[in-house]
Amino acid sequence: MSIKILHIDSNNPILWQQLEDAGFENHADFKSSKEEIEAKIHDYNGIVIRSRFKIDKTFLDKATNLQFIARVGAGLESIDCDYAETKAIHLIAAPEGNRNAVAEHSLGVILSLFNNLNQANAEIRAGHWNRESNRGHELDGKTVGIIGYGNMGKAFAKKLRGFDVDVLFHDILENVGDENAKQVSLVELQKRTDVLSLHLPWTPETDKMVNGDFINAFAKPFWIINTSRGKNIVTADLVEAMKSKKILGAGLDVLEYEKLSFETLFQDKNTPEAFQYLLQAKNVLLTPHIAGWTFESHERLAQVIVDKIKAVYA
Repeated sequence: MSIKILHIDSNNPILWQQLEDAGFENHADFKSSKEEIEAKIHDYNGIVIRSRFKIDKTFLDKATNLQFIARVGAGLESIDCDYAETKAIHLIAAPEGNRNAVAEHSLGVILSLFNNLNQANAEIRAGHWNRESNRGHELDGKTVGIIGYGNMGKAFAKKLRGFDVDVLFHDILENVGDENAKQVSLVELQKRTDVLSLHLPWTPETDKMVNGDFINAFAKPFWIINTSRGKNIVTADLVEAMKSKKILGAGLDVLEYEKLSFETLFQDKNTPEAFQYLLQAKNVLLTPHIAGWTFESHERLAQVIVDKIKAVYA
């Protein structure tokens, strides 16, 4: 009997084609509601998803023949992983697929912030030629602190090898360092860091981790980059630290408010005050969750998922 896979998000075509070539039976449903998918999920042995909806206990209880869930992305926080594992459902993700894209984006954000590239570009387009107010900083001689040294953190540290910087990292796992970064305690990282880059999953431990107390524990004013999950930072506390110049600049690819409707978020009456500040601040660079969203990673993510599915089930 062939393995039936339901694709509930669109992905690079190579994923569908290579699974089909390997003998899997592909089905697609990109529009039905979660409840409509639940009504038929018992017919399938595998699901391929991105982030359309959460795979919770209700969904898993109805997926009586499910053998695996493959998420075409880095994290599995949209899945009730513990409950899935009690049902012997194999969980597959692809953090290897977009780690290089995230690393390059993180480096680009730092260089843009340090050299006021976004601000200077906007000023010239508005007819202003301001040199002194756009005098920049150099990365050389700085200490970069990374929190989270998995696929993304390691890839970012590797990108920094061409700069004369000290690279430190903190991770909950011990002895995961390499030639590109030194593992230290959180206390030491907070003591030495000039630039902080977050490469964390969203878990109960990391939720709202970057708050006022966390920020004030840093010995020096610092820049912060977040390409991980928006809810890892308390935005209001970030803004207060920027106002006091404890944080010198921020590059945010993810936002605490992401699950809200951005169509209403950009209307003044519904926009949180902290977000209004970010929108106006010249030392803030905002991008719409695109750090891992390159043409190359789009294909690479799909290939990683195909390879992992075939390794177990082909």
